[in-house]
Amino acid sequence: MGRTTGLADPAMSSGDKTAANNRIAFTRTYLEMTDMPTRASLPAPAGRVALMRCHKPTLAFYRFLYGEVGRNWLWYERLLLDDAALLDLIRRENVEIYVLYVDGGPAGFTELTFDPSGDCEISYFGMMPDFVGGGYGRYLLNWAIDYAWSAKIRRLWLHTCTMDSPRALPFYQRAGFRAYHREELEVADPRPIMSQFGLSPDP
Repeated sequence: MGRTTGLADPAMSSGDKTAANNRIAFTRTYLEMTDMPTRASLPAPAGRVALMRCHKPTLAFYRFLYGEVGRNWLWYERLLLDDAALLDLIRRENVEIYVLYVDGGPAGFTELTFDPSGDCEISYFGMMPDFVGGGYGRYLLNWAIDYAWSAKIRRLWLHTCTMDSPRALPFYQRAGFRAYHREELEVADPRPIMSQFGLSPDP
């Protein structure tokens, strides 16, 4: 599934999340950036905005971020992990999680995975529904891009899919990513799994 989203009203893309035999077909697009952008850094939106690394995320806090950002976009993969597996994944030395706070509360997050090869993946990126718009997502993405390149990487990449906001793909392209691969996939409808965690998508 796509893992980078949080850019538009979920009603814009939730209507087509059905398929025969309780399965969902979607297109996944991989995008990359092979050169550091030459643009100026984007200033933080006005107001009380803070960006902090979550050095040792607790399971409860991570699951809260993952669930609230991803509920409308059918993020489910990490719901399947038990506590030990999830904690091992999010506390690896090459994984960095940054949370954007607005007025003291979490507004979105991004998760970066640095590979020894020199690649960096924006593994997850998204905003809480209440903070879509206002420039928060654009600021967080531009910050993540600048930060990743400051680590002297050779390539920055991510993937999104048609289960995400219809604005996601052009959003990443405007930020400087270019598509290099697409694939057609199908999965079992994850909404029954999500409902077990109280994460049914908003109407």
